Amino acid sequence: MKAHFIFIGKQTIRMLLLTFFVSLAAFILISISPIDPLQANVGQVALGSMSPEQIAKLEAYWGVGEPPAERFFTWAGDFFRGDMGVSLLYRQPVAKVIGVKLVNSLWLMAIAWLMSGIAGFVLGVLAGLREGSLLDKLIKGYSLLIASTPAFWLALVLLMVFAVWLKILPIGLSVPIGVEASGVTIADRIRHAILPAVTLSITGIANITLHTREKMIEIMESDYVLFARARGESTFEIVKNHALRNVLLPALTLQFASISEIFGGSVLVEQTFSYPGLGQAAVTAGLGSDVPLLLGITVISALFVFGGNLTANLLYGIIDPRIRRGGARA
Repeated sequence: MKAHFIFIGKQTIRMLLLTFFVSLAAFILISISPIDPLQANVGQVALGSMSPEQIAKLEAYWGVGEPPAERFFTWAGDFFRGDMGVSLLYRQPVAKVIGVKLVNSLWLMAIAWLMSGIAGFVLGVLAGLREGSLLDKLIKGYSLLIASTPAFWLALVLLMVFAVWLKILPIGLSVPIGVEASGVTIADRIRHAILPAVTLSITGIANITLHTREKMIEIMESDYVLFARARGESTFEIVKNHALRNVLLPALTLQFASISEIFGGSVLVEQTFSYPGLGQAAVTAGLGSDVPLLLGITVISALFVFGGNLTANLLYGIIDPRIRRGGARA
C-alpha cells in the first residue's frame, strides 16, 4: 500500500512540473507570435481614429508593453491561488468560460474516445486472429488509410454527405439555431454531436487497431498458445484465457494516451463544425491573443492528458494482479 502512495505522489509532482513547463511553453509561443492583439481585436481602421489616451488604455488592457516574465509569473501566482484570471475576449472569468466550453467538449470527446477504443480493439483482435485473410487485409488497409487522412478533411466529407447532400444531420453548432437554452433537448444535442463524434472516432480507431493487431499476432504465435492448442483448447478458449489479458494492457495504455490525440483532433473538428467547445475556444484565444484563456485551456488539457496516463498505470494492477503484487513488493 505504501508503494502505491509513493507512486501516486511521484506522479503528482511530475504532473505539476509538466503542467508548469507546458504553460510556460504556451506563454512563450503566444508572446513571440506576430499577431498584434490590438489590430486583431480592434482593427487597424478603428485604431487610426482613436486618441493616444484611448490606445494607451487598450494597450494596458491587453498587456502590451509589459515585461513577459512579469506577466507570466503574475498569472502563475494568481493561478496557484485559484484565480485563473479574466478572459480578455469574453470579458468573463476564465474558469467560467472553460466550464461552459468544457461541458460541450467532454460530451463530444467521451463519445469519440469510447467508440474508437472499443471499435479499434475489436477490429485489432479480429485482424490478428485472421492474419493474412481478406478480413485482415481490409482492416489493415482501412486503418492505414484512416491514419493518413487529416481529421478536418474527413470532417468536411462527412459534412457534405450527411448534412448538405442527404440533409439528415445538422450542418454544425451544438444546438439548433434560434432555440432558447431552455428549449434544447438531449435529442437535439445528440443529433448535433453525431458528426463531430463520428469524425473523431474514425480518426482515432487506426492506431489502436494496428497496435492490437500486431500484439495479437505475436501472442497467437507464442509458445504458450501453441501448448494450449496441443492441449485441445479451442480458439475462443485461447483468446479468452490467454490472449485478451495480454493484449488488453498495451491497448489500455494506448487508449488512455490517445486522449491527447482526441483533444488535438477536436480543435480541427470543432472548427469545421462550428462546435462551441474547448478546442474552438483555444483557437479563438490564440488568434485573439487572449493569454489568460489560452493558458487556462493549456493547463486543463495538460491535466487531462497526464490524468489519462496516470489512470492507465493505476488500472494495470486491476487488470493483471501480478503487476499489483510486483508493485507492492517494490
